[in-house]
Amino acid sequence: MRRRRIGNTEIEVSVVALGCWGLIGGFTWGPQAASDSIATIHAALDAGINFFDTAEGYGEGYSEELLGRGLAARRHEAVIASKVSANHLAPGALREACERSLQNLNTDYIDLYQIHWPSRTVPLADTWRTLEDLRAEGKIRAIGVSNFGVLDLADLKALGRPVTDQLPYSLLGRAIEYHILPQCTLSGIGALCYSPLAQGLLTGKFASADDVADGRARTRHFASARPHARHGEAGCEMETFEAIAAIRDVSDRIGEPMGNVALAWLIRQAGVTAVIAGARSAGQVGQTALAGDLVLSDETVAELATATSEVKRLLGTNPDLWQSDSRFR
Repeated sequence: MRRRRIGNTEIEVSVVALGCWGLIGGFTWGPQAASDSIATIHAALDAGINFFDTAEGYGEGYSEELLGRGLAARRHEAVIASKVSANHLAPGALREACERSLQNLNTDYIDLYQIHWPSRTVPLADTWRTLEDLRAEGKIRAIGVSNFGVLDLADLKALGRPVTDQLPYSLLGRAIEYHILPQCTLSGIGALCYSPLAQGLLTGKFASADDVADGRARTRHFASARPHARHGEAGCEMETFEAIAAIRDVSDRIGEPMGNVALAWLIRQAGVTAVIAGARSAGQVGQTALAGDLVLSDETVAELATATSEVKRLLGTNPDLWQSDSRFR
């Protein structure tokens, strides 16, 4: 699989990363056996994926524990990215969180340690200084952020430079293209794309909005009347599924799985380092890994962008897929 460097570091990662949130199962993802999760991690390595993304907030550390177990004999083959929660960004709490993650992961270093969401109470300078100390001590190799908008990035660049910003980005969620992605590209900050398959919508498994379970129908694509929705918008269900149908047509024409086409489109976008795709079985991750070697033609890339332009317009510049009052700044 193709690999790219993270920022200005020597760390090389596969362009497809395994997102480890879904490995815990639960409300959003459904039941999941730990043995299946560990088999998925092993299959990812075998398929050429060396990049694994988790967070202390995924199942209160359970995702990290599963990843640690899955990599127990193969740690040297993997690049681990984890994230510290916004309520643990004060210096003392941050150090404790890092130590917990190291213990959960059964490792003595984390390759990429990320701020999961910016804090609005802890001074960013205090957090950044602590992260730099942890890097100097060898507990982390590189510092990244997640969910940082243009203003948060501007504040951070006065203190230092993260190597990555993990952001929601997919053919059905293109808001970062307006302002955030250009700022990252200008600053040499690599984009890591989460929700690249729009929680399964871009795999083609759902024929209509009615087929989408409530746990996955909480984004602003869907009407606010859906259970568990945290926004107050009408949604754009018709336009979303028209776009999905167009993507399916393109995928069928070029003879590639729809999900892999959606991932390959992202990998082609300027400023993107890797896409973080979830998988919950060995077979699923083996199929997803093939996207790392799929190269779309310029014509196909442009056609897919056109097919999803109306959804992009309707969702607007707010990158927050779940809330109208955006958490991005």
